[in-house]
Amino acid sequence: MTVKRRAHGRNKKGRGHVNRVRCVSTGKAIPKDKAIKRFIVRNIVEASALRDIREASCIDNYVLPKIYIKQYYSVEAAIHQRVVRVRSRENRRNREPPQRNRQFPQRDGGGAAASK
Repeated sequence: MTVKRRAHGRNKKGRGHVNRVRCVSTGKAIPKDKAIKRFIVRNIVEASALRDIREASCIDNYVLPKIYIKQYYSVEAAIHQRVVRVRSRENRRNREPPQRNRQFPQRDGGGAAASK
């Protein structure tokens, strides 16, 4: 019989049973090895209020703590929210993580403000 995925969409490999976790989006109970996991690191304060807090702080160079959240998504919710995308049959074999497109701020002082 043909198989769509090598591990049947799981990461169990020899374990008979895996505990279930709750999906962040739907609340559905899904096996932990089948869930789509995302680790999110955020500042406790949003960027707009960060400057105000730094100016009001009495401690110089104080670094605000971050929030570390591990989120679990069910397959349906992750596809619906575009956390993951549907891939073609050939691309499903690709196990490398996708390329990250991170935007780095310009440090050379260029831009619209410098040209005036």
